[in-house]
Amino acid sequence: MNLGPRIIFSIGGVNVTETVCYAWIVSLILIAFALISTRNMKRIPKGSQAFAELIVEFIYNLVGNTMGKQNTNFAPYIGTLFLFLVFGNSLGLFEQRPVTADLNATFALAGITFVLIHYNAIRTKTLKGYIKHLSDPYPFMLPINLVGELAFPLSLSFRLFGNITGGVIIMMLLFNGLEGITENMEITIPFLLIGIPLPANFFFDIFEAGLQAFIFTMLTMVFIANGMSAQDHH
Repeated sequence: MNLGPRIIFSIGGVNVTETVCYAWIVSLILIAFALISTRNMKRIPKGSQAFAELIVEFIYNLVGNTMGKQNTNFAPYIGTLFLFLVFGNSLGLFEQRPVTADLNATFALAGITFVLIHYNAIRTKTLKGYIKHLSDPYPFMLPINLVGELAFPLSLSFRLFGNITGGVIIMMLLFNGLEGITENMEITIPFLLIGIPLPANFFFDIFEAGLQAFIFTMLTMVFIANGMSAQDHH
């Protein structure tokens, strides 16, 4: 069982894995949908424009309720992140490896969240206020709080990676086991491979994919908003 992503091709000695290729495909799908739904916009939306406006409204309401109405300028990034994760997590439906089953991908996304948290915290509090915030309630807490801040992207990336990879492993074991049973029973129609995996597919490739995308996105919003506020977010 190969748990790592396959290398598709190499460019100048740099390996391009299936994670990168699938990330490109997901990005192109989102870009194509955005272009199609906004190509001929009308005052009364129909079809893809109406669907796109529902998504935009949902994202802006989610950001406003979570981060505050004053922070709705984060909605474009939060919406992009959420949609990318939903599609990237759901590739198992097409018997492909999810983008987030690669720790490199989840750590990159967590790294972006980490940068946004501390950049906006410094921007709103100034560097002096930010250091003072990390030093609460006593100055000797500064190095401890710094370790906690540095550990955040690791925990965020491993959480997403572990949940998605766990689903990939379970589905792989399930299909391999059912395939072996079917071959041993010498059944022409592999009914075991059709009916039994459906509930597992629904849970890991639809429900779990959407849930993990929502959790990652919510944590991103909460920590950015808390970093910009005067309250301690530890």
